[in-house]
Amino acid sequence: MRGGPSVLGIVLAGGAGKRLMPLTADRAKPAVTFGGTYRLVDFVLSNLVNGDITRICVLTQYKSHSLDRHVSTTWRMSSLLGNYVTPVPAQQRLGPRWYLGSADAILQSLNLVHDEQPHHVAVFGADHVYRMDPRQMLEQHVESGAGVTVAGIRVPRAEARQFGVITPARDGTLVERFLEKPQDPPGLPGAPHQVYASMGNYVFTTKALVDALRQDAEDEDSAHDMGGSILPMLTERGLAQVYDFDGNHVPGETARDHGYWRDVGTLDAYYEAHMDLISDQPVFNLDNRSWPIYTHPGQLPPAKFCAGGIAGESVVSPGCVIRGQVTRSVLSPGVTVEEGAVVQGSVLHDNVRVGRGAVVRGAVLDKNVDVPPGATIGVNPERDAELYTVSRAGVIALGKGQCVPE
Repeated sequence: MRGGPSVLGIVLAGGAGKRLMPLTADRAKPAVTFGGTYRLVDFVLSNLVNGDITRICVLTQYKSHSLDRHVSTTWRMSSLLGNYVTPVPAQQRLGPRWYLGSADAILQSLNLVHDEQPHHVAVFGADHVYRMDPRQMLEQHVESGAGVTVAGIRVPRAEARQFGVITPARDGTLVERFLEKPQDPPGLPGAPHQVYASMGNYVFTTKALVDALRQDAEDEDSAHDMGGSILPMLTERGLAQVYDFDGNHVPGETARDHGYWRDVGTLDAYYEAHMDLISDQPVFNLDNRSWPIYTHPGQLPPAKFCAGGIAGESVVSPGCVIRGQVTRSVLSPGVTVEEGAVVQGSVLHDNVRVGRGAVVRGAVLDKNVDVPPGATIGVNPERDAELYTVSRAGVIALGKGQCVPE
């Protein structure tokens, strides 16, 4: 950071993303399209860069080609100022093996830390949708003298089993316990039906991180995971503090989208987060020009509406051609909706084509899916269940280029 402590950003982007299948059948989860023109990784990178953390390593592993290409071609920083965003594949520096967990991923990449010699290391996840100013979290971390500061967000206690759960001490900031996906965690003081969920964002003092990683590597019984191994270790030593995400404010935010954060690791969560984008006053506003989310949508003409085509309460990207009817949907670049076709409550990725008279409802269609004229998706639940992936909440998902019968 300019005029402040040096910070290296490490983005963990190596997860397989199995719960988001079939969207992750051919790509890493951080490379999945979101909001029409973005990739999931664009949100964490935009937050770090907007917050003046401009030396960033993106650790990749599974099916990383799409992610590596996007980061390399989109996130070009000023080499004159020594800034960079670079993908770092699994290098097998400690032997012929994949990463054993997120902590092992950083351990195997400690050469990046040694080369940069930062005062602090910001370790952030790559598959969440949110805005956050990391400088405010870093400021608390430096002032507290903690070994690690973990960002926490209040969630209903009933949802705790999905997250790492932070139990704060009486002072409200020292972490008393860190439980990874507990079945029955204690509620917060004064809010017994809520818990602090870990957002997967950490700021470490470099020495505390390196020491913890090396000790964890010697433990053969460890899961070698940041949330399951490193945070409990530093918590037991009294070196962990929590940062309340509710206290984070970014320029241009509104009362409606303040504190928005979504883990989009499942089809239902991914779909619901898209529905948060489409109203006149959305729960999450992509059009915040004071804290932009950066990407590169490609060189395409503006969207075109012709032959009576209409769209309402929808996000329509460049290169789309709308001749039919679109409502409450998010369309990525190059989507075509032909005459008489109806698209309702759906998310269509790049170059999807919906043929004349076809109907698509409550679905997520990955890129290059071609819906033939007159075909239906989301109309006959029994037939959909036989042909496609259907989530618990009934969201229908088709993978990249998947065939749709006439």
